[in-house]
Amino acid sequence: MTSYAEYVEQIAKLQSLAEAARKDEISGAIQKIKDLMQQYGITVDDLSSGNRSKPAKAKGSVAAQFKNPETGETWTGRGRAPRWLDGKDKEPFRITN
Repeated sequence: MTSYAEYVEQIAKLQSLAEAARKDEISGAIQKIKDLMQQYGITVDDLSSGNRSKPAKAKGSVAAQFKNPETGETWTGRGRAPRWLDGKDKEPFRITN
C-alpha cells in the first residue's frame, strides 16, 4: 500500500513535470504568435487598440415612485414591494411632482 508521504512525493514530481511542460508549450506558443505577427505585419499596438466593443453604459439610479409618509421610506416601483405596502393600494403612496 502506498503511504501518504509517497503520494506527496509523487505530487511534487508531477507538478515539476507539469511546470516544465508548460514552459515548453509557452515558448512554442510565443514563437507561433511572433511568426503570425510578422507574416501579417501586426504590431503590439495593433493588438491593444483593436476592435473594442462600446463601453457599457453607466447605470443611473431610478427616481423613487412611492413614499411611506410615516417613515419617509421610498420605493422605485421596481423589484419586490416593501413590507409597508403589503396588502395596500399603492396609489395613495405615489409621489407626485
